[in-house]
Amino acid sequence: MAYHRPTVLDDAFGILAKSNLPIVAGGTDVFAVETGRELRGDVLDITAIETLGGISQTDDGWRIGATTTWTDIAKATLPPAFIALQQAALEVGSFQIQNSGTVAGNLCNASPAADGVPPLLVLDASVEIGSQSGTRHLPLFDFITGVRRTALEPGEMVTAIHVPSAAVQGGSAFRKLGARKYLVISICMVAARLAIKDGVITEAAISVGSCSPVACRMPALEHALLGQSSDNSAAWLVALKQQVSELLTPIDDIRADAGYRDAVAVELINRTLLDAAGKACT
Repeated sequence: MAYHRPTVLDDAFGILAKSNLPIVAGGTDVFAVETGRELRGDVLDITAIETLGGISQTDDGWRIGATTTWTDIAKATLPPAFIALQQAALEVGSFQIQNSGTVAGNLCNASPAADGVPPLLVLDASVEIGSQSGTRHLPLFDFITGVRRTALEPGEMVTAIHVPSAAVQGGSAFRKLGARKYLVISICMVAARLAIKDGVITEAAISVGSCSPVACRMPALEHALLGQSSDNSAAWLVALKQQVSELLTPIDDIRADAGYRDAVAVELINRTLLDAAGKACT
């Protein structure tokens, strides 16, 4: 087995161009699959490439490097719109997992229960993809194409996640329901971001994960909340009950059936919206 650990991004692209190797950063997903066994075949470790790490503000918004860990995200000083992402960062496994696991790894693993996806969806995040051929960008909702499937082509790797300035408005919140409080894969999770002016909702973004093969935004529900009073949760609940069952197609799996997820999603969205409203008003 050849273990490649380049320090320059172009070298990593060169290695991928020759052979589409598994990419390892935190390794928290790769090693879980290979429990008790050695890694099979060659591996590309990208953790020594400094340009792939860190969070920075750009002219267009914010950039989160591919190898940025969940601990990095949780501890960063960020606008209130990122609160949901920081709350999700503290729900990714144990402290040890948060110290090692990376944001790009969470996306590339493409699990329906990936904690990082709903908060990034409400931030209108896009994925920066690099290769020897150049760089391209995809909206996150186009990047994850199914369970354990992404839009990455051979020779490509995720280099960063971008959040546009327009989406860094208001406050956000994240809630997750599982069979226990810690170290749990979610039954349902919700991220919400609200912008409020003079007590009225001017912008709403809602995303639900673990209830469908790919986490999804809820545009019809978002539209229904616009113009509503930020303290009128009774009106929110009416809109929720009318639209959640139409917008979601919950999955059945070992953790819960579709009917339970459908019922839980309404309550979890309602509570997350209340949390987000509180963050937007502070």
